[in-house]
Amino acid sequence: MKILFMGTSDFAVPTLEKLVDQKEWEVIAVVTQPDRPSGRGRKLTPSPVKLAAEKYQLPTLQPEKVRKQTVIQHLTDLAPDVIVVVAYGQILTKKILELPPSGCLNIHPSLLPKYRGAAPIQWALINGESETGVTIMLLDEGEDTGDIISQKAVGILADETSITLHNRLANLAPGLLIKAIKQCETEGGKPFHYPQDNSKSSQAPKLTKSTGIIDWNDNAEQIYNLIRGTLGWPGAKTYLAGFQVKIIDCTVVGLQLISGQIKVIRDPNDGLSLVVGTSLGSLKLNTIQPATKGPMSAVDFINGYGIKSGDYAHTSDG
Repeated sequence: MKILFMGTSDFAVPTLEKLVDQKEWEVIAVVTQPDRPSGRGRKLTPSPVKLAAEKYQLPTLQPEKVRKQTVIQHLTDLAPDVIVVVAYGQILTKKILELPPSGCLNIHPSLLPKYRGAAPIQWALINGESETGVTIMLLDEGEDTGDIISQKAVGILADETSITLHNRLANLAPGLLIKAIKQCETEGGKPFHYPQDNSKSSQAPKLTKSTGIIDWNDNAEQIYNLIRGTLGWPGAKTYLAGFQVKIIDCTVVGLQLISGQIKVIRDPNDGLSLVVGTSLGSLKLNTIQPATKGPMSAVDFINGYGIKSGDYAHTSDG
């Protein structure tokens, strides 16, 4: 089985590594996004998939636009039996989709048709879902609308974040994909598949910087879910007593305050705590990251920035 792998982000790396481990198959090439400027120095940085491909000495292609005819011809000349697509980042044309006899198999980190789009992991958390999973599907010309091959559901833990859930699903996906490819071998073409129920679809659009802005008029559970769902990027942002911060970690507590009201609690056993009111319940802030600084404990933030009871949290510095 000749496999062409297309992927870019770190979510795709465990799958590529597992495919390389399957000695009866051959990963004939890896297609990934071009190196992009990254970090404060804007240094050109290879994708995680490119780094993994180099580790295994796999031929690597980095087309700016995969739809170009010269790129399509190159992929045609490779003659893959199946194309595996995981977090690649470009739309595939009909010519590429029809190229491999066993189809283009895609890993999507949600239970399709729920959460079609670029950020299914984050939106499942933001929306307070108790369950999500991984779907293996046949790509078509739509956005995550292809037929389903298989799915695996997992429960979302109460303290799960976008980072921990991302890692769990990234490591769950390879086993499911390998089973699908083995079906391709057994059936001599595309594996068994069935259409999605479009009436049950929902969207998971790309996150923006504004997605992470905290509205203290929401309830404590909603804000808690936003904080864990946007951890990493864009982060959950607010102003505490006029200081711009991101909230990294928090705990829902039953204390009722005015929405946005800050209370500094001095407990002889637990020490200082920083609590902010919402429309229902409050949030005890455990880890806070001021703008241009690293994460710090609530105690260090209180002491370093002079936070006191009666201060307020706001969505802007006004």
